[in-house]
Amino acid sequence: MKPYPIKTVCAAALLLALGAGAAHAAYPERAITLIVPTAAGGGNDVLARVVGQKVGELLGQTVIVVNKPGAQGAIASDYVARQPADGYTLMLGYIGTHGINPAMQKLNYDPVKDFTPIGMVADSPTIMVVSTRIPVHDVAGLVKYGHDNPDALSFASAGPGTAPAIAGELFNQATGTQMLDVPYKGSAPALTDTLSGITQVMFPSLFSVYPHLKSGMIQALAVAGPSRTAALPDLPTLAEAGVPGVDVPQWYAIFAPAKADPAVVARLNTALNQALADPAVVKKIGEQGAEVRRSTPAELGAFVQSEAVRWKQLAAKRQLAAR
Repeated sequence: MKPYPIKTVCAAALLLALGAGAAHAAYPERAITLIVPTAAGGGNDVLARVVGQKVGELLGQTVIVVNKPGAQGAIASDYVARQPADGYTLMLGYIGTHGINPAMQKLNYDPVKDFTPIGMVADSPTIMVVSTRIPVHDVAGLVKYGHDNPDALSFASAGPGTAPAIAGELFNQATGTQMLDVPYKGSAPALTDTLSGITQVMFPSLFSVYPHLKSGMIQALAVAGPSRTAALPDLPTLAEAGVPGVDVPQWYAIFAPAKADPAVVARLNTALNQALADPAVVKKIGEQGAEVRRSTPAELGAFVQSEAVRWKQLAAKRQLAAR
């Protein structure tokens, strides 16, 4: 077969490249769906709507937030993992969907292989809070109350295997208390019952509970993490209060299905980081007790892999499992 002239080949390659570039430049041509794996009204939902609105403005398209709660985020994760990798279906993943769940139970998705990382969004410490209806004002007092009244304490969680449930179990193990885990379908209803005193203790993200702390409707005892938080600088960590080993910081990030086009990923990451640099967005997120975290897709990918290792090791060491 006679080869094409070099000039012809170069011209064809240039046309293909220009065509591909035009296709990428056109993205997005329609609305983008952002799946939230928790119920409406919780911290994840609020974060998704704040960030989604700004990202949509920057991309010139609407970002529609859709809640798909259930199975500790596995329903939403499995759904997104099986969508076309065209950039029109995204997910607000978090420590539960891409860190804890895969270490605790067998799932239909892999947090690394089935997703394309777009970028970090924010993180928020886990806070130990108690109902104002029990006579407790510090961690030592709660431990004593729990030992003196072994059947009187329960802690609300967002479901088996979630960060609040794991933090509660680690606290029980570290202190010898026997608080009963009461699972809910998401952090919002769990927090509602803790506020009312139906459950007495909870380990929510600061992002979820911050407005109620400011109003005095609930009392914070400690940070379930490695360091204090700037939002509540006088609040000790559990380790400082004599309870080591309860380290469950919470984080949030955007993912697409696996094998998303690198050009689309780059466009999304740029828009996301621009949104997270907007003072109004930073203010809204900060007012809820979370802190903006920006990253490249590669940095998020490396972080998720490290989380997978960390939680598998912790689950084996502390004999944790989603009940």
